[in-house]
Amino acid sequence: MSESSEIVITGVGVVSPIGVGVEPFWKSLLEGVSGIRPYSLLQGTEMPVRFGGEVVDFDAKKYVTPRKSLKVMSREIQMGFAAAAMAAETAGIENGTIDPDRFGVVYGSEMLYGPPDELAEVMRGCKVDGVVDPSLWSEQAAKKNFPLWMLKYLPNMTACHVGIAFDARGPSNSITHGDVSSLLAIFEATHAILRGRADVMIAGGFGAKLSVTQLQYRSDANLSHRNDDPTAASRPFDADRDGMVNGDGAGAIVIERREHAERRGAKVLAAIRGMGESFEARLTPKPVTGIAIRRSIVQSLDKAGMSPESIGYVSAYGASTIVDDPLEAQAIRECLGDVPVTGLKSYFGNIGSGGGAVETVANVLALQNNAVPHTLNFGTPDPACPVNVIQGEPLVGAAPIAMVLSQAGPGQAAALILSRD
Repeated sequence: MSESSEIVITGVGVVSPIGVGVEPFWKSLLEGVSGIRPYSLLQGTEMPVRFGGEVVDFDAKKYVTPRKSLKVMSREIQMGFAAAAMAAETAGIENGTIDPDRFGVVYGSEMLYGPPDELAEVMRGCKVDGVVDPSLWSEQAAKKNFPLWMLKYLPNMTACHVGIAFDARGPSNSITHGDVSSLLAIFEATHAILRGRADVMIAGGFGAKLSVTQLQYRSDANLSHRNDDPTAASRPFDADRDGMVNGDGAGAIVIERREHAERRGAKVLAAIRGMGESFEARLTPKPVTGIAIRRSIVQSLDKAGMSPESIGYVSAYGASTIVDDPLEAQAIRECLGDVPVTGLKSYFGNIGSGGGAVETVANVLALQNNAVPHTLNFGTPDPACPVNVIQGEPLVGAAPIAMVLSQAGPGQAAALILSRD
């Protein structure tokens, strides 16, 4: 896809556990500051995992317009909107500056869970002699629940709110495909431009892996249990890793054709050079081989017209799990050789459907600043993970071409190649 090199990134925005906004986010990455900490809502509980990458300094009122929209936005949607607003500001986009019919939004999303206490009053109203009567639910919900409650948790609402706020009347889509959602959203936004349907797209995603309801609903089997040392818990490719760390946050980018960006005087931050995606079924008796990761890497190189030696470094999915890290590491080694590799989840955990977007923002900044953040907590190499992990300090002077990898539990994998403009 040689024409994709003419698709450029002109805006970035991020809400993360290591900073809200590009400047504090990049400063934390450069200085090796972890955002993984005890999770405030779980302290004093008996939950087996009581920490994560929590966003602690986010004020949605600074970003969400119109302000009345806040009451129909969950916290996750607020973060997603804020990231888009920051990206639009960075790109110099204001209402009226872009043809609204050629301006679109694609967001990566996931199932959203309301906090347990939000429906507590409704549930209490359904009790008869101490037993919940389900037949009373509709009546009690109509009386005691916020009438627009459902709008706070629909996965497509971030794209809707962003489209309304910025008068983006072009392609609008929401992709719910687990952790790979926001990288696929970037792909779809790029293809919308290549298909001739849009001039400018906002693409991004948000994650909800620190929802208390979700934590109670999902198993903790693949999570790190280092409650006594949270900052050391996420350790991609390290022999002492014991599981993934959940996080929350959001990221967004503005993409457009190079000629369109130049015509309106926008600064080009990076170029999208190639994309690849593949699938290997994981919920089957057959052993997982990592072939989807390999296919994605090879496909992205092919679309970019590049050789493996062109890649300056890889920003790995790096989940810090016992099973996933070796599969990814072996795929990287087989396809790209001894390329330097960083694992950014060591800073903020797995942000779920927003992770690909947040990590894309990080890599745009790395390319801009000619410095690749190192992997935190890497000290003991694992023979099963044969990759050249960037450790100790940022890598300076790498070739200005990055590959961003992402995966989803059922088996989807994706690879995105970015270059410094």
